[in-house]
Amino acid sequence: MTDSKKITLKIKGMTCTNCSSTVEKVLNNLSGVISASVNFAAEKAYVEYDPEEILPRDLKKAVDDSGYEADLPEKNLATVQYRIGGMTCSSCVQEIEKNLNVLEGIEEASINFASETGRIKYDPEVVRSHEIKKLIEQTGYQVEQLSESKEDRQDWEEEKVSRAFRRMLFGIGFAAPIMILMMINMFLVEIPYYFQLMLILGFPPIFIAGRDTHKATWQALKNLNPNMDTLVTMGSAIPYLLSFLGLIWPITSFVEMAASIMAFHLIGKYLETKAKGRASQAIKRLLELEARTARILIDGEEQEVPIEDVQVSDVVVVKPGEKIPTDGVVISGSSTVDESMATGESIPVERSEGDEVIGSTINKQGRLQVRTTRVGQDTFLSQVIKMVEEAQGSKVPIQEFADQVTGYFVPVVITIAVSAFILWMLFPEFFVGIVAYFNFPWSATGLPQISLAILATIAVLVISCPCALGLATPTAIMVGSGKGAEKGVLIRKGEAIQTLKDIDIIAFDKTGTITKGEPEVTDVITSVDLTAEELIFFSASLEAASEHPLGEAIVKFAREEKELELDEVEEFSALTGRGVQGQVSGKKVLAGSRRLLAENEISYEKLEDQLENLEAEGKTAMLITVDGQLAGIVAVADTLKEDSSRAIAELEEMGIKTAMITGDNSRTAKAIAEKVGISRVLADVMPDGKVDEIKKLQQEYQTVGMVGDGINDAPALKQANVGIAIGTGTDIAIEAADITLVRGDLSSVISAVKLSRATFRKIKQNYFWAWFYNGIAIPAAFFGLIHPIIGAIAMFTSSINVVLNSTRLRKADIDPAYL
Repeated sequence: MTDSKKITLKIKGMTCTNCSSTVEKVLNNLSGVISASVNFAAEKAYVEYDPEEILPRDLKKAVDDSGYEADLPEKNLATVQYRIGGMTCSSCVQEIEKNLNVLEGIEEASINFASETGRIKYDPEVVRSHEIKKLIEQTGYQVEQLSESKEDRQDWEEEKVSRAFRRMLFGIGFAAPIMILMMINMFLVEIPYYFQLMLILGFPPIFIAGRDTHKATWQALKNLNPNMDTLVTMGSAIPYLLSFLGLIWPITSFVEMAASIMAFHLIGKYLETKAKGRASQAIKRLLELEARTARILIDGEEQEVPIEDVQVSDVVVVKPGEKIPTDGVVISGSSTVDESMATGESIPVERSEGDEVIGSTINKQGRLQVRTTRVGQDTFLSQVIKMVEEAQGSKVPIQEFADQVTGYFVPVVITIAVSAFILWMLFPEFFVGIVAYFNFPWSATGLPQISLAILATIAVLVISCPCALGLATPTAIMVGSGKGAEKGVLIRKGEAIQTLKDIDIIAFDKTGTITKGEPEVTDVITSVDLTAEELIFFSASLEAASEHPLGEAIVKFAREEKELELDEVEEFSALTGRGVQGQVSGKKVLAGSRRLLAENEISYEKLEDQLENLEAEGKTAMLITVDGQLAGIVAVADTLKEDSSRAIAELEEMGIKTAMITGDNSRTAKAIAEKVGISRVLADVMPDGKVDEIKKLQQEYQTVGMVGDGINDAPALKQANVGIAIGTGTDIAIEAADITLVRGDLSSVISAVKLSRATFRKIKQNYFWAWFYNGIAIPAAFFGLIHPIIGAIAMFTSSINVVLNSTRLRKADIDPAYL
């Protein structure tokens, strides 16, 4: 027996202990259940079972069939990533995804044709990773789990290019002599046994160099899902075999053409593989940034070790000009650090004792000692690489629609090709007349009727290009997500790229997003017989128990500016959205808003004017009471980030409305909004009310973005059409949003929007040229205006054009206009 597993089921419908006994009996009678006990009071069943014999869904079904209702615990989904070899067009992608999505336990399957990878989310309680791998292999593709090793990734990329190059050389090695001999036979001297010689020389390029193509065709036909390989096989292998009829009847030899088609197909595949490698260079560049070694302190002595040997809490020594090997905290020394690989910001930043540093960034000046906090796959850079891979593997809505259309592409092309053959045989004069009218250099109207029909049929097959359609979106996403990573814009979901370009309004959280999140005390106003220092003593002692940034500012002011010794607070409580209260030196102290004082029936009218003036200046004014008496006001202001005003102005110029969500009162919020130019203010919003405010904006504006810190604002980020987490360094919650901005400034929001628009512009260009090409080329081939060899050249040129057009996205300017 394999290792047993335990599960807790929520049981509904039990009304007494007899019910729990019934459910328990039902479960214990199941084959594979080791033990089951049901707690009537808790309405839960605790089951130990053998996963090889029974699965959780079977337990649920048994309980449901007995007249009760069982709820399975929330799924603990796992994710596996594979390299998938043998895909030749988007039809292959659809075939794999279709087969995976019908497998029970698969939550999401996303296959990327351009990067030749697959990312599958599955329930390990229902299906196992080796079953997923086996299913893909049975579909006819090569599968191996994606390695985290940089060397393995590079080896795989290099082997892929090398293999395509060898196949291309082999194909050309035979196709070139065939073409030379054909020219000699046609224009110089007739070669003895020429026809038989062509049949012999044509076999290696078509069936040996092209064996992977024909193997994929066979697999596709077995699965009733013809693909790009099917078209190439029909355009090369079938004409070659038809040429044997020339041994019996006087028909044109198609061997030369078939060999050339396969050779050009292999040339195209090699160039496409190279071009796709260029499109995925962002991952390679990120991998190359990783440090290879680290110098760690052991018993006071420096020792150089491979990066893999570094553990959490090791102390590493970093000299000027060296890479900081992994994420950590500076414990000694000070320096400037080039963090451009993470933030896209070229100006080095100062780092000293207590500051966090990011692994693989470059120490520019001083000697640092860093205590490591994250190693291996947990480092910031590893998380960025993982995020970029996820984005490259995800699909945008336009791609899903295109995939549905291209699913019918190959069958339609085959139908058109068969129709071409039939119609050419039925109405040869009509088609010959069209060819004669244009009279291109390659036009051959003097050939036998059946030869002309075959040529038109083959031309239709080999000129059509589903590859270009399959590459249109994923190559642009690959380049776009890589470009974003270099600029500190991390895209987690490809869908966000399509949504962000059409965003109507972006809502910003105030603290830490528009402002620096580092408030300072600006005003102290007393109301009774208390000195300013006494007022600060009471308020700071109370706020010392709070975790609110405004409270921390008062505590810092008391300790550092006033050098006060604070008292311990007793009976402390935080009142959400209103303030705090507690006992300080035996006196009851309140600090907070008008609402807090009103709830405690304490008047604040004599300070109302001062309150309004402070709020009009954009300051947060906290009312302080001591033993039920109004003691005064402590005003705190958070300074704006340097680029907030310029970033907001540029967003408005781009046609995007802006809003600010804050817990501040309306007067303070409006004062801050006016300073930065925000067009809409949502004030007095409780922390749990942000989601409702986003919903209201969605009703009014439809497509809403939300920018927040990714931790406190997670629910609102999730509710927004595009959630954007903003932060600095390693503290960013990468999983919290659709897009994560590594730099803590708002200029990154502009970069994200511009990146979205530039990427989607490339996607639309790619689809236009792919459809335009097929829309012109297929009819021209149908009417015999294009020779099959020219068709083969045009086919791979179309694919390469799409990939190269995507790579031009790397040159896109996504910086704000004011930088």
